[in-house]
Amino acid sequence: MSFINESQLRGYRKSIKTYNLSLNESLRGYKNESKLLKTKIFLSHKHDELEQLEGAISFLKDNGVDVYVDWLDGGMPKTTSGETAVGLKEKIKENDKFILLATEGAINSKWCNWELGLGDAAKYINNIAVLPIKKDYSDFSGNEYLEIYPYIFRIDSFQYFNGEYRSSGLYVIYPKVNGNDKVVALKDWLKLR
Repeated sequence: MSFINESQLRGYRKSIKTYNLSLNESLRGYKNESKLLKTKIFLSHKHDELEQLEGAISFLKDNGVDVYVDWLDGGMPKTTSGETAVGLKEKIKENDKFILLATEGAINSKWCNWELGLGDAAKYINNIAVLPIKKDYSDFSGNEYLEIYPYIFRIDSFQYFNGEYRSSGLYVIYPKVNGNDKVVALKDWLKLR
């Protein structure tokens, strides 16, 4: 079992987009995909981490969801302001799920932490998750408050985990808070609203 690392996240990027389009063109292309009957996810992320963002969007879209990214929204202000904050609050409420792309940069970002607090208030505990991304060949080091959130985790091979045998795949693991010890396949968690 392990967190997803940056190399694995890059592997989720759509190869056709990677080779034929710039990262910005590829990210903007996601806006034009069908959103009909899909779970909508607010993806909190560090704005200057475009490769990680594209990998995360591809990863999530491969699971059949719609991903909201604030700076790809033409209705958001071009420069950060109080109006941006009001818009973000509304978008977090509107979307079905909230996921923090938890890179070290995002964990240290004031905006990402503020968004996580809003996601906590609007989505805790069943519709919020942390997607921890560790640097290649390093351990993920986050802040202790992140331990109260469900997180997305990869199980590499059939193994005994949290009281059951589980096949390889991606799971949402709930924190051991208030007796909660739940593990849900990511594809199932994304369908729950």
